[in-house]
Amino acid sequence: MKNKRHSIKDIAAALNVSVTTVSFVLNGKAREKRISEEVTKKVLDYAKSINYKPNQLAQSLRTGRSKIIVVMVEDISNYFFSKLARIIEDIAYDKGYKVLFCSNENKDERSRDLINLFRERQVDGYIIVPSPGIQDDIAELVLDDIPVVLFDRYFPEIETNYVIIDNSEAVHKASQHLVNNSYKNIGFVTIASNQTQMEARQRGYREAMKANDLNEFVLEVPFYEKNIEKVKELIKEYIAAQDLDAIFFATNYLTQIGLEVIRESYPKKINELGIITFDDNDLFKIYFPPITAVSQPLEEIGEELMTTVLKMLKNASDKPYKNQKILSASLIERNSSFPNKSRA
Repeated sequence: MKNKRHSIKDIAAALNVSVTTVSFVLNGKAREKRISEEVTKKVLDYAKSINYKPNQLAQSLRTGRSKIIVVMVEDISNYFFSKLARIIEDIAYDKGYKVLFCSNENKDERSRDLINLFRERQVDGYIIVPSPGIQDDIAELVLDDIPVVLFDRYFPEIETNYVIIDNSEAVHKASQHLVNNSYKNIGFVTIASNQTQMEARQRGYREAMKANDLNEFVLEVPFYEKNIEKVKELIKEYIAAQDLDAIFFATNYLTQIGLEVIRESYPKKINELGIITFDDNDLFKIYFPPITAVSQPLEEIGEELMTTVLKMLKNASDKPYKNQKILSASLIERNSSFPNKSRA
């Protein structure tokens, strides 16, 4: 038989004290309300003896706060997002908040379903990696004074808080690194997308090629192509058709697929091609040759996201907290972006 869930009314009746007294004691206000130590101890001891758990929904309705923040990312299994999720969770826990993580798979319908679901649950705020077509949904959260912080990408047409990377500058710097190491025919494998982070990465590559008077070799993988074998075939055909001496992969999962293609179809090129990935991964450190990576500052991103959403929760709606942060990424140089890497 299921155990009965006890309420503060049950505790009050059992101890013959008022419901208000029990509420003050359980919410840590006994001293403030001048409730005697004897009564306080009696209430706390009894609550412990019956394993009393507060009703979180009732508590959130009473206080207007659930102490829950939703973090919606594209794919929580992705190395970058999962590492960041743990950082956010630790910060939130230290601040007295719990975090609900979910994946929208970069699909608008799924994003909307999740936003609406959590609005009904009265969560306090959102940290969102937005899918491409949910501008109106984000604008509605903003208009309703619900704290929302975007990260990884944002909507320029909506006045929101966001934390992003200077993607263009990071890719430009990494592309220049290849040029400085005498690579001349540098390819760029990316996703066909008008989302801000992907546009900025391709812009950084194109600007670096233009600045060095080099040709551009861009492969855009279709945005919604989830068939790995089809993506591999596209990359295989791309490498076969171009006389490349280096390839820059715009995401870590494109890098993983690209490395498979090179190993399977062009094994000699693994030590000939210069290779850089956007976003680091522990596996890239132990790959041979180890892969040079644009590394995003995970700790700094997590701190900025949580600081922003917590300050938005604290500030009044007539004096909203504003933070639109653009952070710098770093280039971790490994053997893959240097000539003669097989002898390194």
